[in-house]
Amino acid sequence: MSRLLRALLLGLMLALPGAAVAEGVPSILLAEVYRGQVDVTRYLVSEKLDGVRAVWDGATLVFRSGRPIHAPDWFIEALPKRPLDGELWMGRGTFERVSGIVRREVPNDEEWRQVRYMIFELPGAEGPFRERAAAIRALVSETNVPWLGAIEQFPVVDRDDLQRRFKQVLATGGEGLVLHLADAQYLTGRSDVLLKMKPWADAEGVVIAHQPGKGKYSGMLGALKLRLADGRELRLGSGFTDQQRREPPAIGAIVTFRYRDLTRKGLPRFATFLRERGAE
Repeated sequence: MSRLLRALLLGLMLALPGAAVAEGVPSILLAEVYRGQVDVTRYLVSEKLDGVRAVWDGATLVFRSGRPIHAPDWFIEALPKRPLDGELWMGRGTFERVSGIVRREVPNDEEWRQVRYMIFELPGAEGPFRERAAAIRALVSETNVPWLGAIEQFPVVDRDDLQRRFKQVLATGGEGLVLHLADAQYLTGRSDVLLKMKPWADAEGVVIAHQPGKGKYSGMLGALKLRLADGRELRLGSGFTDQQRREPPAIGAIVTFRYRDLTRKGLPRFATFLRERGAE
């Protein structure tokens, strides 16, 4: 199977509720976008950490793609022997740094000492999410190592309270909020059980072509042609550094872009390149 076909299948399958993309790829819960469509008092809310998604099955730590994360032995050996789902994180505004650290095949102990595994779910655990959230806090406390943390979950009293919390997080450099249905049993796939609230929406697409630049970008990338999860195509020409235009994501790569809203045809408007998903 070609790299492009494999990437297309990955992008499409990630949009299917409860679907694993391929053998070894974890089936995980994915977030829909919050657009005011739910009763927010039924949800627990947390800050959306801009880290690297990491899934632990009790023995192996992997990216959401199923590829192994080469963490130091001491980092792995201290983790509980039960499934965990969370973010490898170093603080607000550090995504590029943490992504570089955790993607290296040979881990650097000094760098990994700066990384925390922040847990937001217990895959396969019984009971509603509010009970799983309490179990996460207890598990982190019992494990008692500095690189394992629980993402704080808190209720809101109404939409105004949610908006106030949202503005506070953005004002202090955060990315947004996540809403998780408090009564929900554990499940995978994409649904309103999990919602992300950001000033911009984001989505992913598979690179299917490079379009040449003109003028000051002559000889470099002008735009990426992407295939979205629903099969439609999108031209993405904004958000690239000069270095990224000289060395653009390869054909078949999966990239993340952000956008303001949707056109009447349902395509993203004002789309801007955010990053290549890489090993995740």
